[in-house]
Amino acid sequence: MKIVSFIPIKLNNVRLPGKNLMLLNNRPLCDYLFQTISGIDLINEKYVFCSDREITKYMPDSMFFLERDARLNGNDVKGIEIYDSFINQVEADIYILTHVTGPFLKASSIETAINKIVNEGYDSAFTVEEIKEFCWYNGAPVNYSLSDVVLTQNLEPVYAETSGFYMFTRDVLKKYRRRIGENPYMHVVDAFEAIDIDTAEDFAMAEVSARYLYGEV
Repeated sequence: MKIVSFIPIKLNNVRLPGKNLMLLNNRPLCDYLFQTISGIDLINEKYVFCSDREITKYMPDSMFFLERDARLNGNDVKGIEIYDSFINQVEADIYILTHVTGPFLKASSIETAINKIVNEGYDSAFTVEEIKEFCWYNGAPVNYSLSDVVLTQNLEPVYAETSGFYMFTRDVLKKYRRRIGENPYMHVVDAFEAIDIDTAEDFAMAEVSARYLYGEV
């Protein structure tokens, strides 16, 4: 069984220009995930999918650069177009999609999900954050009754997808045209792993987290 990871990355970000190469606790943001992925032996091939060869200056030797069409950098491009482009160029049984904007993703999380798909019959996997708060949607409570307010610890949890990883078989993407199949495994991550950097505020929070995690606070 061939397992391939790919990191789609562009260097022309809109909300936080240049974020993927910005220094986070004195390391380029992309380096965090690059080093994590490069250390996972269960992955047979590891790709960075980018239209700009400048990114190769930051890549470990264990990773491959695959040049993608610059058209896929557009702000109106859907994820499925990027995934399609990649899997049409790289054949595999299982694909692991990750993003450098989640710098604190753990290798153990990825390894657990791989084993779930390979050994336990799941057709896909993705990271989630468990939320035990009083949640509302469309003007109504989601996980509790207004007439029976339970203790917070007794709330039914709500799960929010994070950008940590999406893992899927080739058949899932081809058949359903999506990254989550019919029998997905949800991997719960902690608050640090759930961090996703889109804005300057996100980056500031990640900077504090990095210093805390690496003993500099």
